[in-house]
Amino acid sequence: MIAATWPAAETQQLGPWRIRRGLGGGNRVSAASAHAPVTPDDLSQAADAMRALQQEVVFSILPGDPGADEVLANAGYVVRDETIVYACPTQALLYPAPPPVTAFTVWPPLALQRRIWAEGGIGPARLAVMDRVTGEKTTILGRIDDRPAGTLFVARHGSVAMLHALEIAPDHRRKGLARHLTRAAAAWAQGAGAQTFSLLTTVANDGARALYEGLGMREVGRYHYRVKPQEPS
Repeated sequence: MIAATWPAAETQQLGPWRIRRGLGGGNRVSAASAHAPVTPDDLSQAADAMRALQQEVVFSILPGDPGADEVLANAGYVVRDETIVYACPTQALLYPAPPPVTAFTVWPPLALQRRIWAEGGIGPARLAVMDRVTGEKTTILGRIDDRPAGTLFVARHGSVAMLHALEIAPDHRRKGLARHLTRAAAAWAQGAGAQTFSLLTTVANDGARALYEGLGMREVGRYHYRVKPQEPS
């Protein structure tokens, strides 16, 4: 689901590894992951492949990991960005609907949405990830106080829709807009045929966790990354 709604530019199999080319789109599209048991001797193979792509050496440890986490830990790789996968039935998020003229479905994203994302650190490389999605997708533009103030990306794969890149402009946070946009994304997902609505946030993001748990979403999985502290980015 994550790979389909937030895809790498390229993926290749290399021994027990999946190597992803992210083109600057962040850990989710750049980290290598294991699809078969690995040994300490396999680490250099993956690390060299990532360096050849001019990427940081970073590994994702996904549910069902076939032992790479222990091998990486023993080799000095430390945990980064423990992430929670939240999900709930799409229908559970539909009511109450956002107030009128609060949320608008837009594709492709407007320049003002791109500015909101850019202010939050979501630049062209991550917008390119959105463009790569081949399934049903859209963005939601949020307005509050009669101003454009937030945006997100959402895509469907099979019966599941996943929200990414929710960003609220700093001057308009803590006004309920993130909640409204999440519900609007679920309404789009319902219309697209998604029975389940999902999203990701880091364990450290207390505000986002409170928001999504307050909406009735529940944790359905976790994953994390491993990097070497001395490895150059």
